[in-house]
Amino acid sequence: MQTYPDVKLLINGEWRDAIGGETLPVIDPATEEVIGKIAHARKADLDLALEAADKGFKVWRDTSPFERSKLMRKAADLLRARVDDIAYMMTREQGKPLAQSKMEVMGAADTIDWFAEEARRTYGQIIPARFTGVSQMAIKLPVGPVAAFTPWNFPLNQVVRKLSAALATGCSIIVKAPEETPASPAELIRAFVDAGVPAGVVNLVYGIPAEISEYLIAHPVIRKISFTGSTPVGKHLAALAGKYMKRATMELGGHAPVMIFDDADLEKAIEVTAAAKFRNAGQVCVAPTRFLVQEGIADRFTQGFVKATQAIKVGNGLEDGVTMGPLANERRIPVMEDMIHDAVAKGAEVKTGGKRIGNKGYFFEPTVIADVPTSAKMMNEEPFGPLAIINRFSHYEEAIEEANRLPFGLASYAFTGSVKTAHALGRQVEAGMLTINHNGLALPEVPFGGIKDSGYGTEGGSEAVEAYLETKYVTQMN
Repeated sequence: MQTYPDVKLLINGEWRDAIGGETLPVIDPATEEVIGKIAHARKADLDLALEAADKGFKVWRDTSPFERSKLMRKAADLLRARVDDIAYMMTREQGKPLAQSKMEVMGAADTIDWFAEEARRTYGQIIPARFTGVSQMAIKLPVGPVAAFTPWNFPLNQVVRKLSAALATGCSIIVKAPEETPASPAELIRAFVDAGVPAGVVNLVYGIPAEISEYLIAHPVIRKISFTGSTPVGKHLAALAGKYMKRATMELGGHAPVMIFDDADLEKAIEVTAAAKFRNAGQVCVAPTRFLVQEGIADRFTQGFVKATQAIKVGNGLEDGVTMGPLANERRIPVMEDMIHDAVAKGAEVKTGGKRIGNKGYFFEPTVIADVPTSAKMMNEEPFGPLAIINRFSHYEEAIEEANRLPFGLASYAFTGSVKTAHALGRQVEAGMLTINHNGLALPEVPFGGIKDSGYGTEGGSEAVEAYLETKYVTQMN
């Protein structure tokens, strides 16, 4: 019978309790039961992790890319072999259906494999010299120990991209994983430890986010940070990184527009966007949120989307047939309720859903709300829950204006049968990612990141590796 473990810190290759013995509880969002505890790190624990990361970096940077790659692929294989146990832990702590948890574990293994191969090819340059007997080279070197900060919505996915890029390039890392969902990222890191990563190369801590981030970012051992989370917190951490001249990658919040034109394949648009909207109970930074539907098909789209929404089975993620679990924590429920009440008061219409389900567990109805004015909170703040907004537009320019109205620029979606429209969207939509006529986001080999208030840098594709490397120029006269 599967069980949920108590979670320890990993420092210098040792799974250990916090020095002060403090712990934090872990709550199952489907039952509200305390299912485990995690070690709570303080500054004394962080000092040990920093010392370990510094020593680990000196070992790992001198390990060849070929050897790093082999070890990483072994970790990926261990992750696949343990998928059932890890997925169970993830569903217990985060709430998503078991099938989605398994997909996340398997996707994490694929990400490890991709980075393992990509970093074997971090080529430099031979630069032609002006004079005979002079050689000029640009070589790639690991930037140094990394501090990574990750959220609870995708416990493995958010860690694995940072961890894989760091290890593939020769960096050591301290991961501050989410306190709400600690066990599954610990098992991800355990796979690397069991695969043979040297002590100190990977370290794992939990605790008070602000205390940990401010201490690690300021510390001279840390040379790069990577953060996934809200825009306000991201701006604060980016400012700290700038103060201490630390390289930073920021993957922040979004408010993704979905532009559906009259010439779109309507059934496909409904099928793809409904699945994307309510995956992980809408707790997805790239979730489609503001549906902008051209008037000619608006009624039919709304009817079809509402029908697809009502077909979703909400329940405990461990139960068969459940397609949407609870919200991951209790604080999301009043936020959802407040946004819906605010929109209705401003003239919007709830087409389906809109309420909490029961009084045990953090379940919320999949919700569709239409004709929402731009003054409503939900049109300006990321709902981060199972809430879809459907509004109409008349002309292309109107859709572009609304799509680009907000300061966010992470993901965007469009459905059209026109090649001309598709090409124009690619140039004019202000977002780091645009997927047209399908959902093609978040694969290991493609860029993943935003612009404007949604951050900078990418955690996917070949460019993700560059963020963990420095270019050094070396010239020599014979």
